[in-house]
Amino acid sequence: MSIAIGPVRLRNPVFLAPMSGVTDEAFRLVAHAHGAGLVVSEMVASDALFRERPDMVRRARGQQKISPFVIQLAGREEHWMAEGARLAQDLGAEVIDINMGCPSRQVTGGLSGSALMRNLDHAVRLIEATVGASRVPVTVKMRLGWDHDTLNAPELARRAQEAGAQMITVHGRTRCMFYTGKADWAAIRAVREAITIPLVANGDGETAADARAMMGASGADAVMFGRSCYGRPWWPGVVANDLAPGSGREEPSLEEERDIVLWHQDETLRLYGQALGNKTFRKHLGWTLSRLELRGCLDGEAHAGLRATLLSDKDNARVANGIRETYARILGEEEAA
Repeated sequence: MSIAIGPVRLRNPVFLAPMSGVTDEAFRLVAHAHGAGLVVSEMVASDALFRERPDMVRRARGQQKISPFVIQLAGREEHWMAEGARLAQDLGAEVIDINMGCPSRQVTGGLSGSALMRNLDHAVRLIEATVGASRVPVTVKMRLGWDHDTLNAPELARRAQEAGAQMITVHGRTRCMFYTGKADWAAIRAVREAITIPLVANGDGETAADARAMMGASGADAVMFGRSCYGRPWWPGVVANDLAPGSGREEPSLEEERDIVLWHQDETLRLYGQALGNKTFRKHLGWTLSRLELRGCLDGEAHAGLRATLLSDKDNARVANGIRETYARILGEEEAA
């Protein structure tokens, strides 16, 4: 189940999707260390990166810690996409991904993201500009189309390949669906029939069975998981290992999970500093606590109590101790049972 982006060979076909506000350097470090086939930065605005806006520079961090190191660029002007590509390479990018799939109104209102699927000539010019400025492989992430009347992903993918793109990722929804309804994996097959470069299917995948179904329905070479990784950045590697033992990592034990969560907290604090890091890590810890309840490790009352205390505590040392105590209580109850 090997896959490559041009000369860049990947270890398995289960990738972590780029998600704004989620897949920062800390989250990607954990996912990469635990076996994800590929991790991609949060969306980075090409013009803001060139102007060295601090939040965009921070989004593009990870060089020498993650390989292959992928920076995802967004933009609507050829000049800035080319300049962003040059700067991304200076920052160590081994692959540059172009965002033509983000559905948010803030992005599409600026004629970026999935809004580009409404003007394929313009979209292709942006791809050509990025490829022309790049010494590294360029990939493109898109949706099925703007709406169900314009399912033009096959045409955009074909033209992207002709422009020099070396991998295509398709989220199985239209822009107008946002994240509602169900991703249509079978609809991605039309893109498979239009291109010869690697294809990645994205949308609603959560388990190894889902990954097999996604690849079977779409004809894709790989899958990309997003929201199913909330609270468990190690998950793509676990799914990859289920698909092909040895290609990823086994699911962590509760003791290992505790240590991963604490490492994620440390990396988040290192990236943002103590105060902003505390605020940023809350959502990740909240998702982890929710997953512990879903697995039956916490009852509803304990879950609610932990959310009330740990997610409001501004003392990072106390939060870390609370994480240790939570897992110790769970492990102690399991041993007692």
